[in-house]
Amino acid sequence: MVTPIPSTGRIEAVRHLYPVRVYFEDTDLSGVVYHANYLRWFERARSDLLRLLGIDQRRAHDAGEGVYAVTDAALRYLRPARMEDVVIVESRVEDIAAASCAVSHRALRGDELLCEAQVRFAFVAPSGRPRRHPGKWVDAFRAFADGTFHTYSIATPEQQGSVPA
Repeated sequence: MVTPIPSTGRIEAVRHLYPVRVYFEDTDLSGVVYHANYLRWFERARSDLLRLLGIDQRRAHDAGEGVYAVTDAALRYLRPARMEDVVIVESRVEDIAAASCAVSHRALRGDELLCEAQVRFAFVAPSGRPRRHPGKWVDAFRAFADGTFHTYSIATPEQQGSVPA
């Protein structure tokens, strides 16, 4: 029997944990996860983290305020993931600048590190020009980065789901 995993992550102190199950569509002909799929998983984890921090990307986009765009990504692959693996993506905020933020991601199968990445994303206006993050968003990033962010102020445990530690 396959153990179900939740479709959302959770915040634990200074890290965000996001579960992913490897499906057939994630793999190449050799049965190993295709390298570009790690970027997809990291993006999903980052989007989930922003949602849990109370950062409403859709509202900002619809209001014409701007969107986040990846400006730099460096990945290092260490071990392959395969179909049916449960992978936990761990994310941490490493740097917060006026218009950008750097996040480190690690894809783990249990204690085994599969892939790690450093990703920087910037808040950009509809024109494509960098724009300062909204002040409350910076506050949320800083609180998360220093471990003082309280998830109960944004989402209930049921909304957050649970993932293996």
